[in-house]
Amino acid sequence: MNYIKYLVILTCLMATSAPIKAQVVDKKTISLDGAMQVINAAKEYARMNNAPGGVIAVVDDGGNLVALERIDGTFAAGANISIGKARTAVIFKKPTKFFEDVIKNGRTPMVALNDFTPLQGGVPIIIDGQVVGGVGVSGAASAQQDEELAIAGANALMSASAGTSGIRNQDITYIDKDKVSAAFAKGMPLLEVNNYKIHASRREGPGMAEVHDLDTDIIYVLEGSAEFVTGGTVVDGKTIAPDEIRGKEIRGGTERKIAKGDVIVVPAGTPHWFKQVNAPLLYYVVKVS
Repeated sequence: MNYIKYLVILTCLMATSAPIKAQVVDKKTISLDGAMQVINAAKEYARMNNAPGGVIAVVDDGGNLVALERIDGTFAAGANISIGKARTAVIFKKPTKFFEDVIKNGRTPMVALNDFTPLQGGVPIIIDGQVVGGVGVSGAASAQQDEELAIAGANALMSASAGTSGIRNQDITYIDKDKVSAAFAKGMPLLEVNNYKIHASRREGPGMAEVHDLDTDIIYVLEGSAEFVTGGTVVDGKTIAPDEIRGKEIRGGTERKIAKGDVIVVPAGTPHWFKQVNAPLLYYVVKVS
């Protein structure tokens, strides 16, 4: 009898109640291609700044691992640490340095939180105001350099997708002067898309000889000068990535001085080397594939 009574009441309620609509929201998350773009940009920043590289991990908006690259020679624990940094940055929507500073300033109970890695080197990746993923780096030369690599990786994707580093409208990309100045202060990628890349490059000293088999480099010098060598043969060249060779110097190339206002185009497959640098050397590099 009670069963019948409750069934009648439920039927009446269903008949008189307004329809229940499912509440859903659209959200973005990082793809594998996007994650690899972040990793490649972080590696390029490491190369430009002679950083060890370490381990670079990218997670999606839920903190799940999408891609990870461990540079040869990096300590084994670096993988778990970098994943933890990226996950922390996503879950809390803040760079992990924020939490490291908070704990240093006395709020030590925070270390008891689960899935929490409050170590500098993790940053969220934000597209159109949404956190779509995070990147964590561990094993570079310092905690600060961990963070610099992570920021370089995140900025590359955000610039290309109209995030906090630029505004993209169809075929137009705008990057304001403050973002450009900040990039030149450290030497970082400004924009990386499928067929070209723009780097705000900074050198404080000579680099390694290198050859890009697929990319043509268009270099425009903004400040400083350098002895720049092209052609010849790379000495002790090693393949450090697909279509990328590096060595300690060039033998038999053409040496020229480049300075403010100069433009030089280095075709794909041509050895080139900053033999001597009058620092700081600031220059744009447009890489065209």
